Amino acid sequence: MSELSSADPLLDGLNPQQLEAVQYRGPALLIVAGAGSGKTSVLTRRIASLIRNREAWPSQILAITFTNKAAAEMRERAEKMLGIATEGMWISTFHSSCVRILRREAENFGFTKAFTIYDSHDSRTLIKRLIKEYEADTYGLSVSGVAGKISRLKNELSDVDSYSRNANLNDPTEVKFLEVFRGYTRALQAANAFDFDDLIAQTVFLFRAFPHVADHYRKQFRHVLVDEYQDTNHAQYALIHELTRETADGMPGGSLTVVGDSDQSIYAFRGADMRNIAEFERDFKGAHVVMLEQNYRSTQTILSAANAVISNNFDRKDKKLWSDVGDGDLIVGFTGYSAHDEAQFVVDEISTLHSAGVGYNEMAVFYRTNSQTRALEEIFIRSAVPYRILGGTKFYERAEIKDILGYLVTIANPADSLAVRRILNVPKRGIGPATETGLQNYADTNQITLREALRSADSLGLGPKVSGAIAKLSGLIDEATALAESGPVADVLTRILEETGYVDLLRATRDPQDEARAENVEELLAVTKEFDKNNPGGTLIDFLTEVSLVAAADELDDASGTVSLMTLHTAKGLEYNAVFITGVEEELLPHRMSAGEPGGPAEERRLFYVGITRARKRLFLSLAMSRAQFGQTNVAMPSRYLQEIPSELIEWRQSPGSVNGRDGYQSRALNARGSRYDGGFGSSELGGWGSTEGGWNSLEASPKPKTEWANRVTNKIRDNGDLELVAGDRISHADFGEGTVNQVTGEGAKRVAHVKFDSAGAKKLLIKIAPIEKL
Repeated sequence: MSELSSADPLLDGLNPQQLEAVQYRGPALLIVAGAGSGKTSVLTRRIASLIRNREAWPSQILAITFTNKAAAEMRERAEKMLGIATEGMWISTFHSSCVRILRREAENFGFTKAFTIYDSHDSRTLIKRLIKEYEADTYGLSVSGVAGKISRLKNELSDVDSYSRNANLNDPTEVKFLEVFRGYTRALQAANAFDFDDLIAQTVFLFRAFPHVADHYRKQFRHVLVDEYQDTNHAQYALIHELTRETADGMPGGSLTVVGDSDQSIYAFRGADMRNIAEFERDFKGAHVVMLEQNYRSTQTILSAANAVISNNFDRKDKKLWSDVGDGDLIVGFTGYSAHDEAQFVVDEISTLHSAGVGYNEMAVFYRTNSQTRALEEIFIRSAVPYRILGGTKFYERAEIKDILGYLVTIANPADSLAVRRILNVPKRGIGPATETGLQNYADTNQITLREALRSADSLGLGPKVSGAIAKLSGLIDEATALAESGPVADVLTRILEETGYVDLLRATRDPQDEARAENVEELLAVTKEFDKNNPGGTLIDFLTEVSLVAAADELDDASGTVSLMTLHTAKGLEYNAVFITGVEEELLPHRMSAGEPGGPAEERRLFYVGITRARKRLFLSLAMSRAQFGQTNVAMPSRYLQEIPSELIEWRQSPGSVNGRDGYQSRALNARGSRYDGGFGSSELGGWGSTEGGWNSLEASPKPKTEWANRVTNKIRDNGDLELVAGDRISHADFGEGTVNQVTGEGAKRVAHVKFDSAGAKKLLIKIAPIEKL
């Protein structure tokens, strides 16, 4: 094929390195893409150029991403560049691609195309039942422990048989784990189901066991492109190798392009193996490497801090991110007396930025652990700043949604006994655990599915009321199954909701939580209608597949008018105009659990690096002098990573409301600009404040707050009742002193006072719970 011309419109605006990454043609290409370096654009243009230059048909391209959102964005960009639909091209996640293959090929190894996909909740429910059945809890086996071990083994491509060959059979606990693992494997097979880890592992096993099947896909996919390659685990790595091997008749494997950044490898706890990208050139001889170092996201000050931090890791390709947008503002550092003091600083800065025109949705607060949100939420609520926490219970993980999906799974895959068990008594119809056990025993004895056993309930002597309830449920499933064969998914779900009265029963309780659950079920109905509209002819199996593959990041709504609070792990792949990284302390960042792990501190440094590089214009780093953890208040030490940032890049601020002298944050401890700390970091192995008076060496020597804040925040949130305030009123605040009310907005419990304090400046306070008194 001819080499691309630099005049090609697909290449407009690319820098030299990006241009090289798009134009290179060879068997293996590694694109080391630094944060914000335009990797999605490069990957998309590479795909578009292959098609535009007629080097490949769309159906010969397989592009793998880690989220459905990223896949959709890549497909949309490619179609826009080409001006045509990219039908036939596979742009999807690892799991979506494997499901597509398994649906076609599952019958090769004893499954049907209608197999169910078990999510983590389904898997844990099954494991819990097996642990009880095998009395494995008496050997110290827990649901989470067994689930985690099975997941790790599958990601290492170790099934129950291969694992048992190397297991210590003299260890009773190991023997009991094997029993549970084997029972779990058999139960999945009997239910015609795969768990999430199976989707990739079973595809690898399929290719290895049936070479003719593997050859089919090797010949089809002549160009394989993988995003976020540093996050791949062993099973994903093996899948890529199987897809790009030489075919049985000697045809060379397809070209492989991987994009990634070892500096952003933060998922070792999920099985991600950074060696996959670090050793790419060894695994693929003659591989070409392109480094993307120009950043289009952040100011140079932010990038210089990121470069300085990550340069302390040695298991990486050396690169320096740079930007041509200018230095920008200094990073702001803040040290508070407590976690609440730190949270108040964060909220105050957010309010200031918002007043200056920065949208709430353009700001985010990161933390290492979810336990850090308590103080943040309390201050956000008191200050009437809208926020949301990313990473809570996801829509498809909610109990009411899983209940209704249980009906749909039962219809699509009658062999799935777990789904049948879930819906037996939902909503309540008088079918208890004893009846459930009787039905299962009947099914096992007669070697039929639990679904089939429902049709024989009248012969089990269960009594007319229970038998009638089971018969009615069985009839509903049969009716809905017939409807699913030709009707839209929304019609099937509507019939289920009408016959079970599920939503009506929730609304009848008049419980606000049940009302919310009813709204969630109605939202699911809206999802099915949207699916039917977007997928004419789409089946119930297609819908359930789509639901099973929804990723956590796909539910982010960056257009909302709220500040986003999330862990540093959740922040991966996102970006905001202003970023606050809180709790930059030893035992939090790096986390205390990382200290004894091989490569632990290095991975924690990468996590800090990821957080820093999410910021476009403003970056705030904060910590507390004391922090309550596990019921105790302990002295906190500044993170070792702080000393890795050049002092000229940070403007340090002291705690608001404090005064000079022993009760304040003295300049010897915190200097704005210049030297951050007179004592420096050097006098403590962990990077402490040195031995200055009022330093970090003991809580007694630590500065005390001006108010009784530390005592007050541990008490129950106050309630000011129906306190009335109007413009012109004078009030006193426990922390900010006296001030004048400028205006009052909102109604009822959401009334907000806009106050100009004499010394602390302008603040917004939620009148109902703020620590204020009217003068």
